[in-house]
Amino acid sequence: MSKLPAADTLAASIDYTPPRKPWMEVPAEFRPGVYSYPANPKNLKILDFPNPRQWAPEDDDWKLPENWQEIIYEGFKERLHKYRSLKVFMDVCVRCGACADKCHYFIGSGDPKNMPVLRAELLRSVYRRDFTMAGKILKSLSGSRELTEDVIKEWFMYFYQCSECRRCSLFCPYGIDTAEITMMGRELLNLLGLNINWVMEPVANCFRVGNHLGIPPHTFKDIVDFMCEDIEDITGVKIDPPINKKGAEILFVTPSGDYFADPGTYTFMGYLMLFHELGLDYTMSAYASEGGNFGLFTSAEAMKRLNAKIYAEAKRLGVKWILGGECGHMWRVINQYMDTMNGPADFLDVPRNPLTGTVFSNARSTKMVHITEFTADLIKNKVLNLDPSRNDNLNVTYHDSCNPSRAMGLLEEPRYVIKNVCNNFYEMPEQTIREQTFCCGSGSGLNNEEFMEMRMRGGMPRANAVKHVQEQYGVNMLSCICAIDRAALPPLMEYWVPGVDVTGVHELVANALVMRGEKERETDLRGEPLPGKEG
Repeated sequence: MSKLPAADTLAASIDYTPPRKPWMEVPAEFRPGVYSYPANPKNLKILDFPNPRQWAPEDDDWKLPENWQEIIYEGFKERLHKYRSLKVFMDVCVRCGACADKCHYFIGSGDPKNMPVLRAELLRSVYRRDFTMAGKILKSLSGSRELTEDVIKEWFMYFYQCSECRRCSLFCPYGIDTAEITMMGRELLNLLGLNINWVMEPVANCFRVGNHLGIPPHTFKDIVDFMCEDIEDITGVKIDPPINKKGAEILFVTPSGDYFADPGTYTFMGYLMLFHELGLDYTMSAYASEGGNFGLFTSAEAMKRLNAKIYAEAKRLGVKWILGGECGHMWRVINQYMDTMNGPADFLDVPRNPLTGTVFSNARSTKMVHITEFTADLIKNKVLNLDPSRNDNLNVTYHDSCNPSRAMGLLEEPRYVIKNVCNNFYEMPEQTIREQTFCCGSGSGLNNEEFMEMRMRGGMPRANAVKHVQEQYGVNMLSCICAIDRAALPPLMEYWVPGVDVTGVHELVANALVMRGEKERETDLRGEPLPGKEG
Protein backbone atom coordinates (compact mmCIF):
# COMPACT_ATOMS: atom_id res chain seq x y z
CA MET A 1 0.00 0.00 0.00
CA SER A 2 1.28 3.47 -0.82
CA LYS A 3 1.93 5.96 1.96
CA LEU A 4 -1.12 8.14 2.48
CA PRO A 5 -0.48 11.86 3.10
CA ALA A 6 -2.16 13.69 5.98
CA ALA A 7 -5.74 14.77 5.27
CA ASP A 8 -4.87 18.48 5.11
CA THR A 9 -2.02 17.79 2.70
CA LEU A 10 -4.23 15.68 0.45
CA ALA A 11 -6.95 18.33 0.40
CA ALA A 12 -4.42 21.06 -0.41
CA SER A 13 -3.08 19.04 -3.35
CA ILE A 14 -6.35 19.21 -5.32
CA ASP A 15 -5.80 21.44 -8.35
CA TYR A 16 -8.63 22.19 -10.76
CA THR A 17 -6.39 24.02 -13.25
CA PRO A 18 -6.75 22.30 -16.66
CA PRO A 19 -3.54 20.89 -18.19
CA ARG A 20 -1.83 23.01 -20.84
CA LYS A 21 -1.87 20.16 -23.38
CA PRO A 22 -5.08 18.89 -25.06
CA TRP A 23 -6.53 15.99 -23.08
CA MET A 24 -5.65 13.42 -25.75
CA GLU A 25 -1.99 14.27 -25.36
CA VAL A 26 -1.90 13.76 -21.58
CA PRO A 27 -1.00 10.10 -20.88
CA ALA A 28 -2.28 8.17 -17.88
CA GLU A 29 0.20 8.31 -15.00
CA PHE A 30 0.40 5.09 -13.00
CA ARG A 31 1.75 5.67 -9.51
CA PRO A 32 1.06 3.90 -6.22
CA GLY A 33 -2.26 4.83 -4.65
CA VAL A 34 -4.20 5.58 -7.82
CA TYR A 35 -4.60 2.19 -9.48
CA SER A 36 -5.63 -1.32 -8.45
CA TYR A 37 -3.54 -4.45 -8.87
CA PRO A 38 -4.24 -6.69 -11.89
CA ALA A 39 -6.22 -9.89 -11.52
CA ASN A 40 -4.39 -13.00 -10.42
CA PRO A 41 -4.24 -15.36 -13.45
CA LYS A 42 -5.73 -18.22 -11.43
CA ASN A 43 -8.97 -16.25 -10.99
CA LEU A 44 -9.26 -15.62 -14.71
CA LYS A 45 -8.70 -19.32 -15.38
CA ILE A 46 -11.49 -20.25 -12.95
CA LEU A 47 -13.87 -17.99 -14.87
CA ASP A 48 -12.51 -18.91 -18.30
CA PHE A 49 -11.62 -15.27 -19.02
CA PRO A 50 -9.05 -14.54 -21.78
CA ASN A 51 -5.32 -13.88 -21.54
CA PRO A 52 -4.50 -14.86 -17.91
CA ARG A 53 -0.90 -13.79 -17.18
CA GLN A 54 1.29 -11.84 -14.79
CA TRP A 55 1.60 -8.15 -15.66
CA ALA A 56 1.80 -4.75 -13.95
CA PRO A 57 0.29 -1.36 -14.90
CA GLU A 58 3.61 0.41 -14.39
CA ASP A 59 5.29 -1.89 -16.96
CA ASP A 60 5.73 -0.69 -20.54
CA ASP A 61 4.67 -4.07 -21.94
CA TRP A 62 1.21 -5.19 -20.82
CA LYS A 63 1.52 -8.49 -22.74
CA LEU A 64 -1.56 -7.91 -24.88
CA PRO A 65 -2.65 -10.49 -27.45
CA GLU A 66 -1.04 -10.01 -30.86
CA ASN A 67 -4.37 -9.08 -32.52
CA TRP A 68 -5.59 -6.93 -29.63
CA GLN A 69 -6.90 -4.09 -31.86
CA GLU A 70 -9.05 -6.52 -33.83
CA ILE A 71 -10.37 -8.02 -30.57
CA ILE A 72 -11.43 -4.60 -29.28
CA TYR A 73 -12.99 -3.61 -32.62
CA GLU A 74 -15.06 -6.80 -32.82
CA GLY A 75 -16.02 -6.57 -29.14
CA PHE A 76 -17.10 -2.95 -29.52
CA LYS A 77 -19.09 -3.78 -32.65
CA GLU A 78 -20.83 -6.67 -30.92
CA ARG A 79 -21.84 -4.52 -27.95
CA LEU A 80 -23.09 -1.64 -30.09
CA HIS A 81 -25.37 -4.16 -31.80
CA LYS A 82 -26.43 -5.86 -28.57
CA TYR A 83 -26.97 -2.85 -26.27
CA ARG A 84 -29.06 -0.06 -27.73
CA SER A 85 -28.24 2.12 -24.73
CA LEU A 86 -24.52 2.05 -25.60
CA LYS A 87 -25.21 3.22 -29.17
CA VAL A 88 -27.45 6.02 -27.87
CA PHE A 89 -24.91 7.08 -25.22
CA MET A 90 -22.15 7.22 -27.85
CA ASP A 91 -24.22 9.46 -30.14
CA VAL A 92 -26.32 11.86 -28.06
CA CYS A 93 -23.82 13.61 -25.79
CA VAL A 94 -23.42 17.30 -26.74
CA ARG A 95 -20.67 17.83 -24.16
CA CYS A 96 -22.72 20.43 -22.27
CA GLY A 97 -20.74 19.73 -19.11
CA ALA A 98 -23.74 19.42 -16.77
CA CYS A 99 -22.12 16.31 -15.30
CA ALA A 100 -18.59 17.72 -15.14
CA ASP A 101 -18.44 18.62 -11.46
CA LYS A 102 -20.76 15.87 -10.18
CA CYS A 103 -18.24 13.04 -9.88
CA HIS A 104 -16.68 12.54 -6.45
CA TYR A 105 -13.40 11.42 -8.05
CA PHE A 106 -13.14 14.66 -10.03
CA ILE A 107 -14.02 16.73 -6.96
CA GLY A 108 -11.38 14.90 -4.94
CA SER A 109 -8.65 14.73 -7.59
CA GLY A 110 -9.11 17.69 -9.95
CA ASP A 111 -8.22 15.32 -12.84
CA PRO A 112 -10.34 16.36 -15.88
CA LYS A 113 -10.48 12.76 -17.10
CA ASN A 114 -12.57 11.99 -14.04
CA MET A 115 -15.27 14.32 -15.31
CA PRO A 116 -18.00 11.93 -16.50
CA VAL A 117 -18.22 13.72 -19.84
CA LEU A 118 -14.52 13.20 -20.50
CA ARG A 119 -14.42 9.68 -19.07
CA ALA A 120 -17.07 8.75 -21.62
CA GLU A 121 -15.08 10.58 -24.29
CA LEU A 122 -12.24 8.08 -23.75
CA LEU A 123 -14.50 5.47 -25.35
CA ARG A 124 -16.47 7.81 -27.58
CA SER A 125 -13.35 9.12 -29.36
CA VAL A 126 -12.52 5.57 -30.52
CA TYR A 127 -16.16 4.88 -31.41
CA ARG A 128 -16.23 8.03 -33.51
CA ARG A 129 -13.20 6.97 -35.57
CA ASP A 130 -14.16 3.35 -36.14
CA PHE A 131 -17.96 3.47 -36.30
CA THR A 132 -19.01 6.88 -37.70
CA MET A 133 -18.59 8.34 -41.20
CA ALA A 134 -17.68 11.80 -39.85
CA GLY A 135 -14.92 10.31 -37.74
CA LYS A 136 -13.49 8.33 -40.65
CA ILE A 137 -13.45 11.38 -42.95
CA LEU A 138 -12.64 14.23 -40.61
CA LYS A 139 -10.47 12.21 -38.21
CA SER A 140 -9.14 14.39 -35.34
CA LEU A 141 -11.34 17.34 -36.42
CA SER A 142 -14.35 15.28 -35.31
CA GLY A 143 -12.78 14.42 -31.94
CA SER A 144 -11.87 10.90 -33.04
CA ARG A 145 -8.59 9.13 -32.42
CA GLU A 146 -6.74 5.95 -33.23
CA LEU A 147 -6.83 3.07 -30.78
CA THR A 148 -3.29 2.72 -29.42
CA GLU A 149 -1.78 0.98 -26.42
CA ASP A 150 -1.68 4.36 -24.63
CA VAL A 151 -5.45 4.65 -25.12
CA ILE A 152 -5.91 1.16 -23.67
CA LYS A 153 -3.81 2.16 -20.65
CA GLU A 154 -5.93 5.28 -20.26
CA TRP A 155 -9.10 3.16 -20.33
CA PHE A 156 -7.70 0.90 -17.63
CA MET A 157 -6.78 3.86 -15.44
CA TYR A 158 -10.06 5.74 -15.63
CA PHE A 159 -12.65 2.99 -16.01
CA TYR A 160 -11.20 1.68 -12.75
CA GLN A 161 -11.41 5.16 -11.23
CA CYS A 162 -15.19 5.12 -11.67
CA SER A 163 -17.31 3.56 -8.93
CA GLU A 164 -20.37 3.31 -11.20
CA CYS A 165 -22.37 5.26 -8.60
CA ARG A 166 -24.44 7.00 -11.33
CA ARG A 167 -24.58 10.40 -9.60
CA CYS A 168 -23.58 12.01 -12.91
CA SER A 169 -26.55 10.41 -14.68
CA LEU A 170 -28.90 12.30 -12.35
CA PHE A 171 -27.74 15.61 -13.81
CA CYS A 172 -27.44 14.64 -17.49
CA PRO A 173 -30.20 16.35 -19.54
CA TYR A 174 -30.02 13.47 -22.06
CA GLY A 175 -30.12 10.71 -19.46
CA ILE A 176 -26.68 9.35 -20.30
CA ASP A 177 -25.62 6.79 -17.73
CA THR A 178 -21.83 6.97 -17.57
CA ALA A 179 -21.79 3.91 -15.31
CA GLU A 180 -23.09 1.90 -18.27
CA ILE A 181 -20.24 3.30 -20.38
CA THR A 182 -17.76 2.28 -17.69
CA MET A 183 -19.28 -1.20 -17.66
CA MET A 184 -18.82 -1.47 -21.44
CA GLY A 185 -15.28 -0.12 -21.14
CA ARG A 186 -14.47 -2.77 -18.55
CA GLU A 187 -16.06 -5.49 -20.71
CA LEU A 188 -13.80 -4.50 -23.60
CA LEU A 189 -10.73 -4.49 -21.35
CA ASN A 190 -11.70 -7.96 -20.14
CA LEU A 191 -11.36 -9.20 -23.71
CA LEU A 192 -7.63 -8.44 -23.47
CA GLY A 193 -7.22 -9.86 -19.96
CA LEU A 194 -7.09 -6.39 -18.36
CA ASN A 195 -8.98 -6.54 -15.09
CA ILE A 196 -8.32 -5.93 -11.37
CA ASN A 197 -8.01 -8.59 -8.72
CA TRP A 198 -10.36 -6.91 -6.24
CA VAL A 199 -13.16 -7.54 -8.72
CA MET A 200 -12.12 -10.82 -10.30
CA GLU A 201 -11.27 -12.69 -7.10
CA PRO A 202 -14.71 -12.07 -5.52
CA VAL A 203 -16.38 -13.10 -8.77
CA ALA A 204 -14.29 -16.29 -8.95
CA ASN A 205 -14.91 -17.09 -5.27
CA CYS A 206 -18.64 -16.51 -5.60
CA PHE A 207 -18.82 -18.65 -8.73
CA ARG A 208 -16.71 -21.43 -7.17
CA VAL A 209 -17.88 -21.45 -3.52
CA GLY A 210 -20.97 -19.25 -3.25
CA ASN A 211 -19.65 -16.05 -1.68
CA HIS A 212 -17.06 -13.38 -2.47
CA LEU A 213 -14.73 -14.39 0.33
CA GLY A 214 -14.53 -18.07 -0.53
CA ILE A 215 -15.93 -19.11 2.85
CA PRO A 216 -16.93 -22.81 2.63
CA PRO A 217 -20.35 -23.96 3.88
CA HIS A 218 -19.12 -25.48 7.18
CA THR A 219 -17.24 -22.27 8.06
CA PHE A 220 -20.33 -20.21 7.28
CA LYS A 221 -22.22 -22.38 9.79
CA ASP A 222 -19.44 -21.91 12.38
CA ILE A 223 -19.51 -18.12 11.97
CA VAL A 224 -23.28 -18.03 12.47
CA ASP A 225 -22.91 -20.19 15.60
CA PHE A 226 -20.29 -17.82 17.05
CA MET A 227 -22.61 -14.90 16.53
CA CYS A 228 -25.44 -16.72 18.27
CA GLU A 229 -23.18 -17.27 21.27
CA ASP A 230 -22.50 -13.53 21.42
CA ILE A 231 -26.21 -12.76 21.15
CA GLU A 232 -26.97 -15.14 24.02
CA ASP A 233 -24.25 -13.52 26.17
CA ILE A 234 -25.75 -10.07 25.57
CA THR A 235 -29.49 -10.86 25.66
CA GLY A 236 -29.80 -14.21 27.40
CA VAL A 237 -31.82 -15.42 24.39
CA LYS A 238 -30.67 -18.58 22.62
CA ILE A 239 -30.98 -18.52 18.85
CA ASP A 240 -30.66 -21.41 16.41
CA PRO A 241 -30.89 -20.00 12.85
CA PRO A 242 -31.89 -22.47 10.10
CA ILE A 243 -29.42 -23.11 7.27
CA ASN A 244 -30.28 -25.04 4.07
CA LYS A 245 -33.76 -25.82 5.45
CA LYS A 246 -36.03 -27.15 2.72
CA GLY A 247 -39.64 -25.99 2.62
CA ALA A 248 -39.15 -22.78 4.60
CA GLU A 249 -41.34 -19.86 3.53
CA ILE A 250 -38.49 -17.37 3.00
CA LEU A 251 -34.88 -17.54 1.78
CA PHE A 252 -32.75 -14.84 3.42
CA VAL A 253 -29.71 -13.66 1.44
CA THR A 254 -27.24 -11.02 2.57
CA PRO A 255 -23.71 -9.98 1.52
CA SER A 256 -20.81 -11.95 2.95
CA GLY A 257 -19.35 -8.74 4.36
CA ASP A 258 -22.17 -8.87 6.93
CA TYR A 259 -20.90 -12.09 8.49
CA PHE A 260 -17.19 -11.65 7.91
CA ALA A 261 -16.00 -8.37 9.43
CA ASP A 262 -17.04 -5.61 11.82
CA PRO A 263 -19.16 -3.55 11.76
CA GLY A 264 -21.16 -5.70 9.34
CA THR A 265 -21.26 -8.56 11.85
CA TYR A 266 -23.38 -6.48 14.21
CA THR A 267 -25.87 -5.91 11.39
CA PHE A 268 -25.98 -9.67 10.78
CA MET A 269 -26.62 -10.29 14.48
CA GLY A 270 -29.46 -7.78 14.18
CA TYR A 271 -31.07 -9.83 11.40
CA LEU A 272 -30.84 -13.03 13.47
CA MET A 273 -32.37 -11.38 16.55
CA LEU A 274 -35.23 -9.88 14.54
CA PHE A 275 -36.10 -13.15 12.77
CA HIS A 276 -35.99 -15.08 16.05
CA GLU A 277 -38.24 -12.58 17.76
CA LEU A 278 -40.76 -12.80 14.92
CA GLY A 279 -40.67 -16.60 14.82
CA LEU A 280 -40.10 -16.22 11.07
CA ASP A 281 -40.20 -19.35 8.92
CA TYR A 282 -37.00 -18.69 6.98
CA THR A 283 -33.70 -20.23 6.00
CA MET A 284 -30.27 -19.12 4.90
CA SER A 285 -28.28 -21.01 2.29
CA ALA A 286 -24.66 -22.03 2.74
CA TYR A 287 -24.37 -22.37 -1.04
CA ALA A 288 -25.84 -19.03 -2.10
CA SER A 289 -24.35 -17.19 0.86
CA GLU A 290 -23.77 -13.94 -1.00
CA GLY A 291 -26.10 -11.11 -1.90
CA GLY A 292 -23.47 -8.88 -3.49
CA ASN A 293 -22.88 -9.26 -7.20
CA PHE A 294 -19.39 -8.25 -8.34
CA GLY A 295 -20.37 -9.46 -11.79
CA LEU A 296 -21.93 -6.01 -12.14
CA PHE A 297 -18.37 -4.64 -12.24
CA THR A 298 -17.07 -7.28 -14.65
CA SER A 299 -19.45 -8.22 -17.44
CA ALA A 300 -23.13 -8.75 -18.05
CA GLU A 301 -22.51 -12.49 -18.39
CA ALA A 302 -20.73 -12.71 -15.02
CA MET A 303 -23.51 -10.69 -13.39
CA LYS A 304 -26.11 -13.06 -14.81
CA ARG A 305 -24.24 -16.16 -13.60
CA LEU A 306 -23.97 -14.88 -10.02
CA ASN A 307 -27.55 -13.66 -9.85
CA ALA A 308 -28.79 -17.04 -11.06
CA LYS A 309 -27.31 -18.81 -8.02
CA ILE A 310 -29.71 -17.08 -5.63
CA TYR A 311 -32.74 -18.11 -7.64
CA ALA A 312 -31.47 -21.64 -8.26
CA GLU A 313 -31.08 -22.07 -4.51
CA ALA A 314 -34.56 -20.63 -3.88
CA LYS A 315 -35.97 -23.27 -6.24
CA ARG A 316 -33.91 -26.09 -4.70
CA LEU A 317 -35.01 -25.23 -1.17
CA GLY A 318 -38.64 -24.75 -2.21
CA VAL A 319 -39.15 -21.35 -0.56
CA LYS A 320 -41.98 -18.98 -1.50
CA TRP A 321 -40.01 -15.73 -1.77
CA ILE A 322 -36.67 -14.08 -1.00
CA LEU A 323 -35.76 -11.53 1.65
CA GLY A 324 -32.55 -9.58 0.98
CA GLY A 325 -30.24 -7.98 3.52
CA GLU A 326 -28.54 -4.61 3.58
CA CYS A 327 -26.53 -4.64 0.36
CA GLY A 328 -25.72 -2.16 -2.37
CA HIS A 329 -25.12 -3.72 -5.74
CA MET A 330 -27.37 -6.74 -5.05
CA TRP A 331 -30.28 -4.32 -5.24
CA ARG A 332 -29.19 -2.59 -8.41
CA VAL A 333 -28.82 -5.96 -10.13
CA ILE A 334 -32.19 -7.16 -8.84
CA ASN A 335 -34.02 -3.93 -9.64
CA GLN A 336 -32.48 -3.04 -13.01
CA TYR A 337 -31.25 -6.28 -14.60
CA MET A 338 -32.88 -9.34 -13.01
CA ASP A 339 -35.97 -9.45 -15.21
CA THR A 340 -34.06 -9.46 -18.50
CA MET A 341 -31.18 -11.65 -17.23
CA ASN A 342 -32.84 -14.50 -15.36
CA GLY A 343 -36.39 -13.44 -14.61
CA PRO A 344 -39.21 -13.17 -14.06
CA ALA A 345 -39.10 -15.65 -11.18
CA ASP A 346 -42.47 -17.21 -11.90
CA PHE A 347 -41.82 -20.26 -9.71
CA LEU A 348 -41.96 -18.06 -6.56
CA ASP A 349 -44.92 -16.28 -4.92
CA VAL A 350 -45.45 -12.54 -4.74
CA PRO A 351 -43.89 -11.72 -1.34
CA ARG A 352 -46.30 -11.34 1.54
CA ASN A 353 -45.30 -10.40 5.08
CA PRO A 354 -46.53 -13.35 7.20
CA LEU A 355 -46.77 -11.12 10.31
CA THR A 356 -48.76 -8.22 8.86
CA GLY A 357 -50.32 -9.60 5.68
CA THR A 358 -48.79 -6.81 3.58
CA VAL A 359 -48.26 -7.83 -0.05
CA PHE A 360 -45.11 -6.33 -1.58
CA SER A 361 -46.48 -5.78 -5.05
CA ASN A 362 -43.36 -3.82 -6.03
CA ALA A 363 -41.54 -7.19 -5.92
CA ARG A 364 -44.13 -8.93 -8.08
CA SER A 365 -41.54 -9.91 -10.70
CA THR A 366 -38.29 -10.38 -8.76
CA LYS A 367 -39.97 -11.94 -5.66
CA MET A 368 -37.32 -10.28 -3.52
CA VAL A 369 -37.97 -7.75 -0.73
CA HIS A 370 -35.43 -5.45 0.88
CA ILE A 371 -35.00 -5.91 4.63
CA THR A 372 -35.75 -2.24 5.37
CA GLU A 373 -39.06 -2.50 3.48
CA PHE A 374 -39.86 -5.56 5.56
CA THR A 375 -38.89 -4.00 8.90
CA ALA A 376 -40.59 -0.69 8.13
CA ASP A 377 -43.80 -2.64 7.52
CA LEU A 378 -43.39 -4.44 10.86
CA ILE A 379 -42.93 -1.12 12.67
CA LYS A 380 -45.86 0.53 10.91
CA ASN A 381 -48.09 -2.36 11.98
CA LYS A 382 -46.74 -2.22 15.55
CA VAL A 383 -45.43 -5.77 15.52
CA LEU A 384 -42.16 -4.96 17.29
CA ASN A 385 -41.53 -3.90 20.90
CA LEU A 386 -38.87 -1.19 20.59
CA ASP A 387 -37.01 0.94 23.10
CA PRO A 388 -35.19 3.64 21.11
CA SER A 389 -33.66 5.10 24.29
CA ARG A 390 -31.14 2.24 24.13
CA ASN A 391 -29.55 4.16 21.25
CA ASP A 392 -29.56 7.50 23.08
CA ASN A 393 -25.76 7.52 23.23
CA LEU A 394 -25.78 7.84 19.46
CA ASN A 395 -26.37 10.92 17.31
CA VAL A 396 -27.13 9.25 14.01
CA THR A 397 -27.05 10.38 10.40
CA TYR A 398 -27.82 8.30 7.31
CA HIS A 399 -25.81 7.71 4.15
CA ASP A 400 -27.99 6.82 1.17
CA SER A 401 -26.01 3.99 -0.39
CA CYS A 402 -25.78 4.76 -4.13
CA ASN A 403 -27.28 1.63 -5.60
CA PRO A 404 -30.36 1.17 -3.38
CA SER A 405 -31.13 4.90 -3.47
CA ARG A 406 -30.53 5.90 -7.09
CA ALA A 407 -31.17 2.47 -8.60
CA MET A 408 -34.36 1.50 -6.81
CA GLY A 409 -35.58 4.63 -4.99
CA LEU A 410 -35.21 3.14 -1.53
CA LEU A 411 -35.18 6.47 0.30
CA GLU A 412 -37.89 6.61 2.98
CA GLU A 413 -37.95 3.10 4.42
CA PRO A 414 -34.47 3.20 6.00
CA ARG A 415 -35.18 6.63 7.48
CA TYR A 416 -38.52 5.45 8.85
CA VAL A 417 -36.84 2.51 10.56
CA ILE A 418 -34.00 4.61 12.01
CA LYS A 419 -36.38 7.27 13.38
CA ASN A 420 -38.33 4.55 15.19
CA VAL A 421 -35.28 2.97 16.84
CA CYS A 422 -33.22 6.12 17.54
CA ASN A 423 -34.22 9.36 19.25
CA ASN A 424 -31.38 11.43 17.79
CA PHE A 425 -31.35 11.52 13.98
CA TYR A 426 -29.94 14.31 11.82
CA GLU A 427 -29.88 14.65 8.03
CA MET A 428 -26.82 15.73 6.09
CA PRO A 429 -27.25 18.68 3.65
CA GLU A 430 -30.04 18.10 1.15
CA GLN A 431 -27.82 18.21 -1.95
CA THR A 432 -25.73 15.30 -0.60
CA ILE A 433 -28.49 12.82 0.30
CA ARG A 434 -31.30 10.79 -1.27
CA GLU A 435 -30.92 10.66 -5.09
CA GLN A 436 -28.06 13.17 -4.94
CA THR A 437 -26.09 11.13 -2.44
CA PHE A 438 -22.32 11.06 -2.70
CA CYS A 439 -20.49 7.75 -3.13
CA CYS A 440 -18.32 6.23 -0.41
CA GLY A 441 -15.51 6.41 -2.97
CA SER A 442 -14.84 2.66 -2.91
CA GLY A 443 -17.69 1.09 -4.84
CA SER A 444 -17.53 -1.14 -7.94
CA GLY A 445 -14.69 -3.27 -6.62
CA LEU A 446 -12.35 -0.40 -5.70
CA ASN A 447 -12.34 -1.11 -1.96
CA ASN A 448 -8.72 -2.25 -1.93
CA GLU A 449 -5.71 -1.13 0.05
CA GLU A 450 -3.47 -0.22 -2.89
CA PHE A 451 -6.09 2.25 -4.14
CA MET A 452 -6.32 4.09 -0.82
CA GLU A 453 -5.29 7.56 -2.02
CA MET A 454 -8.04 7.63 -4.64
CA ARG A 455 -10.50 6.18 -2.12
CA MET A 456 -9.82 9.07 0.24
CA ARG A 457 -10.02 11.57 -2.61
CA GLY A 458 -13.24 10.06 -3.95
CA GLY A 459 -14.81 9.82 -0.50
CA MET A 460 -14.02 13.40 0.45
CA PRO A 461 -17.40 14.90 -0.63
CA ARG A 462 -19.25 12.29 1.47
CA ALA A 463 -16.93 12.94 4.41
CA ASN A 464 -17.41 16.71 4.15
CA ALA A 465 -21.18 16.30 4.55
CA VAL A 466 -20.68 14.06 7.58
CA LYS A 467 -18.29 16.60 9.07
CA HIS A 468 -20.99 19.24 8.70
CA VAL A 469 -23.48 17.32 10.87
CA GLN A 470 -20.73 16.33 13.28
CA GLU A 471 -19.99 20.00 13.89
CA GLN A 472 -23.66 21.07 13.88
CA TYR A 473 -25.28 18.27 15.90
CA GLY A 474 -22.52 16.18 17.42
CA VAL A 475 -23.19 13.26 15.07
CA ASN A 476 -21.08 10.27 16.09
CA MET A 477 -22.67 7.44 14.05
CA LEU A 478 -23.05 7.11 10.27
CA SER A 479 -25.64 4.49 9.28
CA CYS A 480 -26.05 2.86 5.86
CA ILE A 481 -27.59 -0.18 4.13
CA CYS A 482 -24.61 -1.46 2.12
CA ALA A 483 -21.89 -3.93 3.11
CA ILE A 484 -19.33 -2.18 0.89
CA ASP A 485 -20.16 1.06 2.69
CA ARG A 486 -19.70 -0.62 6.05
CA ALA A 487 -16.22 -1.68 4.92
CA ALA A 488 -15.29 1.54 3.09
CA LEU A 489 -16.67 4.23 5.36
CA PRO A 490 -14.75 3.43 8.61
CA PRO A 491 -11.30 4.27 7.13
CA LEU A 492 -12.85 7.24 5.33
CA MET A 493 -14.28 8.58 8.60
CA GLU A 494 -11.04 7.91 10.46
CA TYR A 495 -9.15 9.89 7.82
CA TRP A 496 -11.48 12.87 7.29
CA VAL A 497 -13.91 12.88 10.25
CA PRO A 498 -12.42 11.18 13.33
CA GLY A 499 -14.96 10.37 16.02
CA VAL A 500 -17.69 9.05 13.72
CA ASP A 501 -18.36 5.30 13.66
CA VAL A 502 -20.28 3.32 11.03
CA THR A 503 -23.27 1.00 11.44
CA GLY A 504 -25.90 -0.89 9.54
CA VAL A 505 -29.54 -0.01 10.17
CA HIS A 506 -30.36 -3.42 11.67
CA GLU A 507 -27.68 -3.09 14.31
CA LEU A 508 -29.66 -0.08 15.55
CA VAL A 509 -32.88 -2.11 15.29
CA ALA A 510 -31.38 -4.94 17.36
CA ASN A 511 -30.17 -2.59 20.07
CA ALA A 512 -33.68 -1.17 20.43
CA LEU A 513 -35.48 -4.52 20.08
CA VAL A 514 -36.98 -5.75 23.35
CA MET A 515 -37.03 -9.53 22.97
CA ARG A 516 -39.33 -11.91 24.78
CA GLY A 517 -37.44 -13.67 27.58
CA GLU A 518 -34.39 -11.43 27.39
CA LYS A 519 -32.35 -10.66 30.50
CA GLU A 520 -31.73 -7.09 31.62
CA ARG A 521 -29.41 -5.86 28.89
CA GLU A 522 -26.28 -4.02 29.99
CA THR A 523 -24.54 -3.49 26.65
CA ASP A 524 -25.24 -2.96 23.01
CA LEU A 525 -24.14 -5.46 20.35
CA ARG A 526 -20.61 -3.99 20.37
CA GLY A 527 -20.26 -4.64 24.10
CA GLU A 528 -20.50 -0.93 24.90
CA PRO A 529 -22.62 0.06 27.94
CA LEU A 530 -26.19 1.06 27.14
CA PRO A 531 -27.21 4.58 28.20
CA GLY A 532 -27.71 4.56 31.99
CA LYS A 533 -25.65 1.36 32.38
CA GLU A 534 -22.24 3.00 32.30
CA GLY A 535 -21.89 2.06 35.87
